[in-house]
Parts: sequence; C-alpha cells; structure tokens
Amino acid sequence: MRVNVDKVLERDQKLSELDDRADALQAGASQFESSAAKLKNK
Repeated sequence: MRVNVDKVLERDQKLSELDDRADALQAGASQFESSAAKLKNK
C-alpha cells in the first residue's frame, strides 16, 4: 500500500513539472509568434 502511495505522489510531482514546462513552452511560443509578426510587418 505504501508503495502505491509513493508512486502516486511521484506521479503527481512529475505531472506538476510537466505542467510547468508546458506553460513555459506556451509562453515562449507566444513570444515567438509576437516577434515573428513584428518582423513580418517591417
């Protein structure tokens, strides 16, 4: 039982890290899109 709880907690941590990385990737993509649009309009 303890092993299962540990695995669930580890999975939760990994999902949280993945969510943070996805947010950072989304922010970077938005910044790239904005920069590309500005460059296109020059």
